[in-house]
Amino acid sequence: MPEEDALIIVVDDDPEVCLSLTRLLESADLRVETYASAEAFLRSPCPEAPACLVLDVWLPGMNGLELQQALMAVQRPLPIIFITGHGEILLAVQAMQAGAVTLLPKPFAAQALLDAIQEALARDRITRRQHAERTALRAQYARLTAREREVMAHVVAGRPDKEIAAALGVIEQTVKVHRFRVMHKMQAVSLADLVRMAAQLDVLPLPC
Repeated sequence: MPEEDALIIVVDDDPEVCLSLTRLLESADLRVETYASAEAFLRSPCPEAPACLVLDVWLPGMNGLELQQALMAVQRPLPIIFITGHGEILLAVQAMQAGAVTLLPKPFAAQALLDAIQEALARDRITRRQHAERTALRAQYARLTAREREVMAHVVAGRPDKEIAAALGVIEQTVKVHRFRVMHKMQAVSLADLVRMAAQLDVLPLPC
């Protein structure tokens, strides 16, 4: 189904291809931006809505695979649908191993492209949701005091309050208070929930 805010970015140095793809995608109620080179696209702002790239492999200057690598290097991992007039198996393998959604040899069926775009947008929605969740978790974790972070690391390691108290040189009641504050600030509903959050934050259990 079309998504109002979704953006399809076409990077191809052939004006006729850009025009043809724009007409096709706009007929499917999708927003489209076109760029004639990888360098021009890299100068554009990051899309705020779910988006994907329809990217020609063979471009003047930086080619499509090099653009894919550049986006990964700057942590701008947009889903990519490669299009090419040269259906080389090695090229397809390289693109897919680097995370491309698919590679479509020209000429390709319109429905094949539209199906690939829907898969790419679904991937980007998941990636954006996960990024938002990690950002929220980092903000919650930043609210913890240094001692609360210590307690959290012990708690997610499965250690009982008495053992944590001995390790930190405090009374057990103090550990219970810190544990309560950690659960509250992290908005964790259970120990399993807190362990999941710790894994996402790369919070490592403290050694005994």
